[in-house]
Amino acid sequence: MPPSASPLPTAGRITRPLSLRESAYDAILAMIVNRSLEPGRHLVENELAATLGVSRQPVREALQALSNDGWVDLRPGHGAFVHDPSDDEADQLLAVRGLLEAESARLAALNAAADGVAQLRAVCERGTAAWKAQDMPAVVAANTALHAQVMRLSGNTVLQELAAQVDRRVQWYYTPVARHRGGQSWKEHAELIDAIAAGDADGAASVMRSHTEQTRRCYSERKAEGRLETDVFHSGTAGG
Repeated sequence: MPPSASPLPTAGRITRPLSLRESAYDAILAMIVNRSLEPGRHLVENELAATLGVSRQPVREALQALSNDGWVDLRPGHGAFVHDPSDDEADQLLAVRGLLEAESARLAALNAAADGVAQLRAVCERGTAAWKAQDMPAVVAANTALHAQVMRLSGNTVLQELAAQVDRRVQWYYTPVARHRGGQSWKEHAELIDAIAAGDADGAASVMRSHTEQTRRCYSERKAEGRLETDVFHSGTAGG
């Protein structure tokens, strides 16, 4: 006879997701990523609750969750503050992003079909038009969409999952330099797409590597000059 099954270990009951907390989390995170809430900003529960139209409880829970995920710093006796990444923290993440993106470009050049390349060109045209119109939120959105499409065209699901883990933070770092990178960024995108369309794996990887390095360097230089949040203000990105 088979042995008797041992009793299951004691565990807490699974509870339903707290939709208000999750909604507050998403809303606050969106404001952090687009720099409406700049790094170092003091986050006051009452103000956030009034802005979001909820009570303080879901805001408090959202701030705790954002702290767990590294977006907010909770300082005992002082409150919650938007995380202000160190130079090393930003540099390391953007360097890792460069490695992932270069490999995705290489694989995309080997695997992309004509319709996938056409989608890339459409996104690039949209981003270029947004830049000419100085619509910085649209520029950032198009940039995110283009890089995500290259990832999809790579055909490597593990690579896509790894990239998804850093996508929001990359957008956070790119937002304040979108205006300064300007039209040159979209020329680099066009060059990248040409390499992918030609099936030039090494060329695509090289262009993407250089492209991401330029963004990393621009972020580091602008932060060293204390001009990141000034760039956001003048670009019209914050609050957009």
